[in-house]
Amino acid sequence: MASIIRDASLAQKGAQKIEWARRHMAVLNSIADEFEKTQPFKGMKAAVSVHLEAKTAYLAQVLKRGGAEVFATGSNPLSTQDDVAAALAASGVTVYATHGCNEEEYHDYLCRALSEKPDVIVDDGGDMVHILHEEHPEWAENLLGGCEETTTGVIRLRQRANAGTLNFPMFNINDADCKHLFDNRYGTGQSVFDGIMRTTNLNIAGSTVVVGGYGWCGKGVAMRAKGLGAKVIVTEVDSVCAIEAVMDGFSVMPMAKAAPLGDLFITVTGCKDIVTTEHMLTMKEGAIMCNAGHFDVEVDVAGLRKLAVESSEVRHNIEGFKLPNGKTVYLLAEGRLVNLAAGDGHPVEIMDMSFALQAMCACRMAQCGKEMKPDLYSVPRDIDLDVALRKLTALGVEIDTLTEEQERYLHG
Repeated sequence: MASIIRDASLAQKGAQKIEWARRHMAVLNSIADEFEKTQPFKGMKAAVSVHLEAKTAYLAQVLKRGGAEVFATGSNPLSTQDDVAAALAASGVTVYATHGCNEEEYHDYLCRALSEKPDVIVDDGGDMVHILHEEHPEWAENLLGGCEETTTGVIRLRQRANAGTLNFPMFNINDADCKHLFDNRYGTGQSVFDGIMRTTNLNIAGSTVVVGGYGWCGKGVAMRAKGLGAKVIVTEVDSVCAIEAVMDGFSVMPMAKAAPLGDLFITVTGCKDIVTTEHMLTMKEGAIMCNAGHFDVEVDVAGLRKLAVESSEVRHNIEGFKLPNGKTVYLLAEGRLVNLAAGDGHPVEIMDMSFALQAMCACRMAQCGKEMKPDLYSVPRDIDLDVALRKLTALGVEIDTLTEEQERYLHG
């Protein structure tokens, strides 16, 4: 089936982006070289639904080098980069993705990729898994299993696994050490402010930043806000996370108390209704809201549109809403992932580790999926440690190894 992309003439520009990413993804490069020799996906089809930009495109190409026939689509309508999609299609991957597609088109692209009846899937947010369970289970007839790298997607998978309704094995990439300790913390922390600052061109230092959620992503966002000179308030529902935030030096309070104080609100929880219209009505004139969670429900965008007496685009990716109380508040990137919808996503070197986990777990699934029962699985420890060691090697860092005597002392 032919690719569906916006403009094939953009391929050269997209290829430059992919090549830049490739040059800075030493871990994935080493895996690609191995895949090319061992061909672990020979004769298989792989469906990939991840934010379609340069780093993701290179992951798709790595799977292709491993012998897979790859079908790629985006996991968010606003994060697809049309030039990258064009370049990926030109490299031999079948692509169904256009920037700014509507919900119907987005769903159609996912269905086109899955209708190829893949052997392995790489999902981001759980939409592929949802379709294969609720709409077209027949498309999973060849499926060995797959991988999921987001908090939101893992939540959806865990619900299915706990209910006994997950029909195939999936690796939980999100909770691997080489993912959440680096991608969620350092990747989200940097990329969120990259998206915010390039979109608003406003100063962070001296402002009050309210961070909704203090999981690993929230920790990264709060850390970067503090580093940029902001006063940081954290809101939480988990008492342990709240204590962490307090001991890390942040103010902690309910969103209702934080709403009148904040200049910039960043939600990063994986849940809905973190910032509601009730909160918005108490905000300062000019308060800015954005979301770094997977779905556009953390800020109540639908409620805001109903509440506002008027709205307008005041700058690319910034919409202003005049409220009944006369104040105006602003929303970035339609409440979608601000680091991708208004930026390029996580730094290349960070995603090198995350996508290395995806590639190696997809390979493990191709090798062992037939013997695995339908369930949600942790990333095998040997894969996590392998990725970490490859990263250290790429950085020129050496570490000690245990002697036989030390091994006996620790493990008997």
